[in-house]
This record gives sequence, C-alpha cells and structure tokens, in this order.
Amino acid sequence: MSERRSSESGFPIQGVYTSAALPEDLDSRLGDPGEYPYTRGVYPTMYTARPWTMRQYAGFGTAAESNARYHQLLRAGTMGLSVAFDLPTQMGYDSDDPIVHGEVGKVGVAIDSIEDMRLLFDGIPLDKVSTSMTINAPGSVLLLLYQLVAEENGVPAAALNGTIQNDILKEYIARGTYIFPPKPSLRLVADTFAYCRAEVPKWNTISISGYHMAEAGASPVQEIAFTLANGVEYVRAAVAAGLAVDDFAPRLSFFFVARTTLLEEVAKFRAARRIWARLMRDEFGAKNPKSMMLRFHTQTAGVQLTAQQPEVNLVRVAVQGLGAVLGGTQSLHTNSFDEAIALPTEKAARLALRTQQVLAYETDLTATVDPFAGSYVVEAMTAEIEGAAEGLMQRVFEHGSAVEAIEAGFQKREIEQSAYQIAQQIDSGERVVVGLNRFAVDEEEPYEPLRVDPAIEVAQAERLATLRAERDAGAVERARAELRVAAEGTGNVLYPLKEALRARTTVGEVCGTLREVWGQYRPSDRF
Repeated sequence: MSERRSSESGFPIQGVYTSAALPEDLDSRLGDPGEYPYTRGVYPTMYTARPWTMRQYAGFGTAAESNARYHQLLRAGTMGLSVAFDLPTQMGYDSDDPIVHGEVGKVGVAIDSIEDMRLLFDGIPLDKVSTSMTINAPGSVLLLLYQLVAEENGVPAAALNGTIQNDILKEYIARGTYIFPPKPSLRLVADTFAYCRAEVPKWNTISISGYHMAEAGASPVQEIAFTLANGVEYVRAAVAAGLAVDDFAPRLSFFFVARTTLLEEVAKFRAARRIWARLMRDEFGAKNPKSMMLRFHTQTAGVQLTAQQPEVNLVRVAVQGLGAVLGGTQSLHTNSFDEAIALPTEKAARLALRTQQVLAYETDLTATVDPFAGSYVVEAMTAEIEGAAEGLMQRVFEHGSAVEAIEAGFQKREIEQSAYQIAQQIDSGERVVVGLNRFAVDEEEPYEPLRVDPAIEVAQAERLATLRAERDAGAVERARAELRVAAEGTGNVLYPLKEALRARTTVGEVCGTLREVWGQYRPSDRF
C-alpha cells in the first residue's frame, strides 16, 4: 500500500483512485465545455481554436525603461502586457513625496502623471494588445490615464482591451496597498463598473485576486473560498448602487496562482468555476451566460521560487504553467527563474515566455478540451475542494459579509495559520523544497541580478517639478475642486477624475483629494 500523502488543502491523497471516488452526479457537475456550470471551461472550443493569452508581467524604474522591455516582449511573441507599478504609485503617492523616499521604481514602474503614461506605452498599438495593470486602490486612475493616452493616439475607448486588478478587499486581507476605507473603496469599484460599461465596454473592470492570498500562505481551498466571497461582496456593492447584475458581471474576471501541486491546482480551477456559476445564477439571478462564467488569469507561484539554485525554478514554472493550462486558464504569466533574487533580466523574461510557447505549440495540450474530465483523481479532488470551499465561504458569511469578516480578522488569521504550517513543514523537512532543504549544493554559481538605479527617484522628481511649472495651475485647481464635489456627493467620480488627469493633475494629487474627502484606512479603523 502506498504511503498516504495530504494535499495542500489537507485532504488525504489516495495511492490509487477508482470509479468509486467519482461523485454520483458527475454528469450534471461536469456539463459540456462552454455550458453551465462551466466545470470543463468557459468556452466550447477552449484552446483548440486559439491558445490562452500569454502575458508577461513587467515594469521597473522609469516609464521609458519599461516601454523598452514591452517592445522586447512583443517582438518575442507575447500577446498581452501585464504592468507592474512601483509601491508609491500603488499607494497613490507621487515620486517626490517624502514618505516614499527609497521606493521609487523598485518593484515596478513609477507613474506620476499622464506624461509618464505616454512614455510607458509609446509606440505600442493599444487597439491590438491586451493590457493588464496590477493596481488596486488607484486602479481607476491608471485606467483613465491609459484611456487618455489611447485617445491621444486615435484609439477609441471602445477598442481597448485589458484588465485592472482593482481588487481592494484582498489588500485588507493579505497585501496592504490600500488607501481609502472599505466603504468608499467599494463605491469606487462600483463607479468603475458603471463607467466602463458606458465608456470602455471591452475592459475587464476587476480581477478578483486569490493570488496574493496564496502567496501569503493560503491553501487552495482558502484561496478560492476567500476570493469568491470577495467576488460576492463586489457584486452586492454594484447591485446596491443600482446596477443590474447582467450589465456588469460579464466583465468581472479573477486571478489565481498555479502551484507545483499540479493535480490539486487543476481541481481547484474547475471547482472555482462551478461554485461561481451556481452563485451567480442562484443568488444573484443572472440570466446572461457570460455573467456566470468565471474567467481568470493565472500567474505561476512566486512564493515557490528559490534563490538557491535558481535555474531549478525553470522546471517549477513549467509544471505550474502546465497546471494552469490543464485547469483552463484564459491568460497566463509565467514567472522568470530569477525573480526570487531581483527583477528579472531580459533573458530570464524571454525564457519564461518561451515556456508558455513550448506548452502551446510543442505539446498536444491544445488538441482537445479539458483532458482531465472524468479522471478519477481530479474529479474526486474537484468535489472535495468544492465542498470545503463552500463550507469556508459560509464561515465568512456568518460574520455578515466578506467586509465584516475582514474587519474581524477572520481571513487573515486563517491564512496566517496555513502559512505557519507550511513554514514548519519546510523547516522540518516534511515538505521538500529542492535545492533548499534537500539536494542542496555547497556553492552557488554567481548570478548578476538586474538592479534599479537610485537616480530614478531624482529624475522623477525633476520631471514632476517641470510638469507643475508648465501646466495650467488654475485648470488643475478647478479640476480638483470638481473631483472633491463628486466625491462628497453620490455621482460617478470617474468623469471628473478623468478631466483632472487630462489637465495634468498628478496621481498623488488626485488620490490626495480623495483622501481629504474619504479618509485613509488604517488596520485599527472601524467602519
């Protein structure tokens, strides 16, 4: 008898699975590809018609440097851009604000105004690429800058295709780049839903993220339970704001991790689709099939990368990418092998993209839809994850809502407990990490990481000084006053926000105006 092993979510993995492990109602749980409950994928043909969108997450230093990397990635065959922003931008501060000293350009690109956005996308055909922007609290601000730059280049908003993460709830749970308290933050999300429906109809207005919770230590069950519970909260907020569910739900999207535990990850993705379809149909009365489809982007697991023997990460990323594809992802970012050390080099980023291209063009993964359908082990795991995730979601809702559970610290405590268990298992050797606690080498080969020039902060400050000297200060003040009035009232704030950005008001200034009206969230706050 094989030794029993446990899944990441704590289920025992049997040495052998038989048909007895399959749910009795398997046919109704499966359905057909592209049909409710979308277990087998959200589109009938999936990758047999075209492969998933291959994205590469990039952004560092200045907008000009990041623009050069984007052109390299497009020449290498990437189909979508995924923008990383530095911490000051994510927190709604300008690069010359004293509070952000030392952080400018460190973990992503610094965007202070429309001028930086012009540089970031210079020469890139915005009507032909799909752009994902990992930005949350000021997500609407970066979307509007993107729209303004597109319009300057003759690209109408109706032609724009992409996603803003815009998922503020997971920031309170696992990441921390929040600005405003939850209630005005949810209002801003709902305003973005309404604005995009009217102005940018092909844009995915939110990417409800489990990725960062998983990186913080959440198990697969916790990842999808807390993510889908947050999704319910966003839908409720939009409905409460007067939007009809089928008017905004088709543009919702999700963002998950892909770990090396391939079988459980495939099962996780399939279970998440099934739960979301049932929620949207039964709880919210969605009629449009697109409202019930859980479309998602996947990124391979950064937390599983090691600085020790970093080339081994190439193997990890290939396995993780394979799991995402077998699980039916709509787009995929594969991490570079050197990301546990520093920002990826050009060669490492190209190798990460080549990993996806090998999966798409050298394997038979795209020949058939959902190849694991009916698998004894995958179907059994899918049912287990589905039941456990629904039970955990119910524990969230027993607090009243996802927001009230966040305020009670429920999700954070659950994730921290999971993370602690993982750390204990690694320390004891129970959980093997190749190159770290087993199969280590005495000496590592030298590696030269990509480094960010600290002079970037000085250059950004100089650009801001020039901008403020040259722009129409009166127009900026009038635009900020109109934004303040909208924020104090009940109208959609994105319209005056767009005009303020057009007048060359900075990201820090518009976020500062909203801070003055809505306040700034701190973990000890109550609402």
